[in-house]
Amino acid sequence: MEHTLSFLPGPETPTSTNFTVEILRLRRNRSWKPVAGCSELTAGQTCNLTQAFKDPFDHYQARVQAFTPNRTSNWTMSGWFQPLTDTMLGPPDVSVSGCGNCLLLKVRVPPTRGLQLHEELVFHVQRTRDGAQFKLNLHYQEEITISYLQPGVEYCVTVTVKARLNSNAVPSKSHCAFTSPPQPSSSSLHVVFSLLGAFCALGFLLIGLVVYGSQLSFKLRRRLFPRTLSYFLLQSHNHGNAPECSGHISAMQLHKEGSADSLLTVHRHVEPLRSSSEEGEENVL
Repeated sequence: MEHTLSFLPGPETPTSTNFTVEILRLRRNRSWKPVAGCSELTAGQTCNLTQAFKDPFDHYQARVQAFTPNRTSNWTMSGWFQPLTDTMLGPPDVSVSGCGNCLLLKVRVPPTRGLQLHEELVFHVQRTRDGAQFKLNLHYQEEITISYLQPGVEYCVTVTVKARLNSNAVPSKSHCAFTSPPQPSSSSLHVVFSLLGAFCALGFLLIGLVVYGSQLSFKLRRRLFPRTLSYFLLQSHNHGNAPECSGHISAMQLHKEGSADSLLTVHRHVEPLRSSSEEGEENVL
């Protein structure tokens, strides 16, 4: 435990003013004694009373006086002070690290001259994402694990020392850390592989549909090509100089034959028609 006395000069105090400090012990002869190293302090300096307050169970009182070469002020008194109960317990040193779904904290408290003042630690835990918070009181240990936290989430922790005989404690600064991300479970792997298999099956199905559609289109074109050729030959014959065919063969009849070979066969067996003048000459003869 360390003890320091600080004070503020009064208004209109000259800059050349010095200050002296004395202490009084309740259990001793009740006489004021000067403190070593605190007899000629200047404004803004502090007095270290650690060595003067040796007995943590005793009660002490301090006083301060300002003086110049030609003037001296009245003493300013402090209240009674017991180191065991009135000392402000300083903030502990804290380090935080993630451990999956937990936080691992290492806590180191200030020295207390061999006294076991630190009996309990109060943890104030706050989740950074939404501000959710809770408090946790644990027996003092140098390493503490806070479990049952969400993996992959940032938490901020402040630590306060709690003693049975001393309720004056300063909390530590806020220390933040992420819990370690969780390892992928077997159920998660099963879902991933299932989705991958479904996408592969869908891809094979689409490829099969494309291949089947191309084959079907090729077969339809092979069937339609002969009929298209027959129609083309018929149109060429009707618009040429060849004599007309008997029997009034139409394009629909030629199409019903089914191929270009049928068209050529029918064309060979058709004889040319004779005109009426030729028939009359034959009858006269």
